[in-house]
Amino acid sequence: MPPGPGFRLEQAPARGRLLPAGAAARELGSWLAPLLLIAIAGVGGAILARGLPPGPAGPVTVGLLAIAAALAAAGLSGRVGGRRVMAVTALVGVGMCGAGLDLLADGTGYVIGYMAVAGLALRTPPRTAVLAGSPVVAAVAGVEAADAANPVATSLAVLSAFGFLFTISEFAAASLGARRQAEALLAQETAAGEARERAAALSERSRLARDLHDVLAHSLSVLAVQLEAARLTAITEAAGANLVGQITFAHKQTCVGILNARRALAMLHDDEPPGPASVPGLVSETAAALGIPISLEVDGVPRPLDPEAGLMLYRVVQEALANVAKHAGCGVRVTVRLTWAPGGVEVSVVDSGGDGTGVGLPSGGFGLTGMSERAALNGGRLRVGRSDDGFAVRLWLPSGPPTGDVGLPADGIGYLRAAAKPGVMSPGRGAVS
Repeated sequence: MPPGPGFRLEQAPARGRLLPAGAAARELGSWLAPLLLIAIAGVGGAILARGLPPGPAGPVTVGLLAIAAALAAAGLSGRVGGRRVMAVTALVGVGMCGAGLDLLADGTGYVIGYMAVAGLALRTPPRTAVLAGSPVVAAVAGVEAADAANPVATSLAVLSAFGFLFTISEFAAASLGARRQAEALLAQETAAGEARERAAALSERSRLARDLHDVLAHSLSVLAVQLEAARLTAITEAAGANLVGQITFAHKQTCVGILNARRALAMLHDDEPPGPASVPGLVSETAAALGIPISLEVDGVPRPLDPEAGLMLYRVVQEALANVAKHAGCGVRVTVRLTWAPGGVEVSVVDSGGDGTGVGLPSGGFGLTGMSERAALNGGRLRVGRSDDGFAVRLWLPSGPPTGDVGLPADGIGYLRAAAKPGVMSPGRGAVS
């Protein structure tokens, strides 16, 4: 399956040859400058061991060594290693200093020239390396030929040595560039594969959501309509209060099932699981569907939660509200409170207790038991028990550093009241919308 429309695969720019760039250039510069400095130090040590040339040539020799070292250290350092012009200038300067040392001290200065030409071949395209390295090759060849018994043979030997070293360096640069491009292409292929997998997963989730909507949600909606019709018929025909209550409870539980089915479908369509930002919507939907007055209060500065922990918080609120609808009866009022602290977040769902009429069969409590186990796996704790007039569910979860991007107010306090009339929301001070 092709990637989604948001995915774009960028191709590497075409070049005349594979050149190391970016990280590759920094990798070359990381060892080229020290290698040049070692070569310069070796040549300088050999010259000093034999003694400096007499007269003005001695100080000039020391100056050339210092200039070569400074150019190698500054021109090929990490700060400017990626700037081709400065690197070329530094390498040419180092090579010319090597030729000058070869002329004045009649020693091994040509080694510095060889290293400079190799550096040009590694750091620059072939044409630039040939043009920039020609003066260095000519200078070294001229110095060596001037003192040789056979200048032509000596010049050819120097040119052959430079040519061989240049060719080897070009192959090394091309190999490094090819490796970098292979790594980039591999990363692109990996990203494309992950995008295809995500697209396939989203497509499958969308198919499942459509199937569930066509079967489950539609069936529950029809069942809710039929139960409401049965309730009205029972009232019209003066059926017993117990029968009307049971039908009313069944209709309420069907509405809860429709809400849960819609939330499950929304999760299949969305990439992000619900979390603290989804709690206001959960409260308003439950209040509107079941006609239960529910208040939502938020205190403290919201902090990021792990996705699993955020989903855990959402599920606990959902399960607690479902239990209120099942067991509290008429006249119940519920308060959902989110309290953010430096080390975590506590959510509590406390009901005032209803009259106990029209409730269903007792629950086995496995829903909250499973939630307690999941809370322990996320480093939190879940407490359930009686409150002053009703029942309370409290969950604490650890959190991360503060952030304002969790979908809840960051000014310290938020308050939301769901009125008893279904579908009516009246915000209070610092309301969450």
